[in-house]
Amino acid sequence: PKLNKYFNAELSFLKNHPVRLGLDLSGGSHLVYNADVSGVPSDQIADSMDALRDIIERRVNLFGVSEPVVQVQKGSFVSGSGEQLIVDLPGVTDLKQAKEMIGQTPLLEFKIEGPRNQPTNVKVGADGKIDLGNINLEAQFVNTELTGRYLKKALLEFDPNTREPTVNLQFDDTGTKLFSQITKDNIGKSVAIYLDGAIISAPVVREEIPNGQAVISGSFTPTEAKTLVGRLNSGALPVPITLLSTQTIGATLGDKALQAGVMAAIMGFLLVALFLILWYRLPGLVAVLSLCIFIVIILSLFKLLPVTLTAAGIAGFIISIGIAVDANVLIFERVKEELRGGHTVADAVSRGFSRAWLAIRDSNISNFITALILFWFGTSLIKGFALTLGMGVIVSMFSAITITRIFLGALRFVGEGKVVRFLFSSGISK
Repeated sequence: PKLNKYFNAELSFLKNHPVRLGLDLSGGSHLVYNADVSGVPSDQIADSMDALRDIIERRVNLFGVSEPVVQVQKGSFVSGSGEQLIVDLPGVTDLKQAKEMIGQTPLLEFKIEGPRNQPTNVKVGADGKIDLGNINLEAQFVNTELTGRYLKKALLEFDPNTREPTVNLQFDDTGTKLFSQITKDNIGKSVAIYLDGAIISAPVVREEIPNGQAVISGSFTPTEAKTLVGRLNSGALPVPITLLSTQTIGATLGDKALQAGVMAAIMGFLLVALFLILWYRLPGLVAVLSLCIFIVIILSLFKLLPVTLTAAGIAGFIISIGIAVDANVLIFERVKEELRGGHTVADAVSRGFSRAWLAIRDSNISNFITALILFWFGTSLIKGFALTLGMGVIVSMFSAITITRIFLGALRFVGEGKVVRFLFSSGISK
């Protein structure tokens, strides 16, 4: 809507698939969570918070295209919190929707039996009755290092005998070692599985389990078990979190930066189109038509995925336009060489594409590898640039090799008439 004042009057496709803008261009929601690290050893707090950040970012950015900002910071003196998690969601101004995006990510814990027959302090009322309100009836289970942090994946299965749904857990390498040691040290005892602070299963260990697989069974319905699997796979938290505050934030760069970025893209396209037409004439016009189709395809992908556009993402899109033009320039220069060698227009176009393909392939593959590395190792801001650049590289290969070739192929079948030869020779064979 910010880019088109007539947005509400456009087709339903445009209404249902608006362009999503990042925090720097459109603002969003700011959420502050408190992380309870009281049960985490001091030397593992940093690792636990990093794991928490990664899980939350993966949950709100499942396909890597929404560009949230998730960061860890020390709590303030006012809040009395030791660790906080800050989540900024671009384009989400509805705070209720923002909280639902993060959702109720489960806290998965494994506890073992502690020392029994421990004395418990109780209160005796004036009437001589014992007050049991402060007694923790589950105090016989104590924490272990094994939590949802080490969960690799969860699967929904059904018991072959009872047909009841069960949730099978598979731990990563570290979790497998921890679970193997826990089961080895507690043969004949119960190992309790806690979800969000409530015990849901406490099976008795019969033997050591070295393969890192555990089973959660209980009075699940298939729907509940499926929901639990989805929540666990989206990230079981290593530490519990509680929401401290929420607020809507404005764009960090503002509308002027958005308009400047759009204007830069338009001016860049027009200048490139002008150069192609003046230098290459008819083939240049074909390249401009191919470039227009490239832009339509890439913008449609931005809407359908959807991709969150930031200032860095717009820069990646502009660079991809240059990459698309570069492929056409290589093709036309090869065609120029063939025409100088005395070949007909039809032969020159065919041979030009064949000779240019290897250079186009190698340059685009190297660009795509660069974008892939940036997306894999970069932060959210860098990922936005790498994503739009990588998408542009792939689509530009399609537009240059397929669309441009179709257009030029249609022209070469017109024949060797004077008009066609003049338009080709005036634009290419100089």
